[in-house]
Amino acid sequence: MDNSARKNLPVLDRVAVLLSGICLLHCLALPFLLLALPVLNELASDHLHAQMLLVAIPISVIALALGFRRHENPYVIAFGTLGMALLVIGGTVVHSRYGLAADRTFSVSGALVLAVTHYFNSRLAHYSSCRGGISHDACS
Repeated sequence: MDNSARKNLPVLDRVAVLLSGICLLHCLALPFLLLALPVLNELASDHLHAQMLLVAIPISVIALALGFRRHENPYVIAFGTLGMALLVIGGTVVHSRYGLAADRTFSVSGALVLAVTHYFNSRLAHYSSCRGGISHDACS
């Protein structure tokens, strides 16, 4: 793997964790804001999940794939796929058929699984680089 891919992996994982955190914040905070500020109720009709998925899924796929190339741990791919599937199902099928509570359950679960997976992907990639003889100042 070339140096540019090695340098981009931690950044992509951090962006993916940030996006998962934003998704969690959106999913958990929006209902409270709607209760506290009825004026925002009109904004609830806009469904942001589809737009967020268009950004989060490609970044997650790239970050997990680059990490897998370094550490070859299949559990990262399995749990990443589970997290992304929960997000996609929650934001599309569940949202339209079962309502907001089911949507939130799937979306929050998927975001948590995906954020934890990206954290471990980053750690495993970092440690595999240290073991592989690649010189890093932060290897310990």
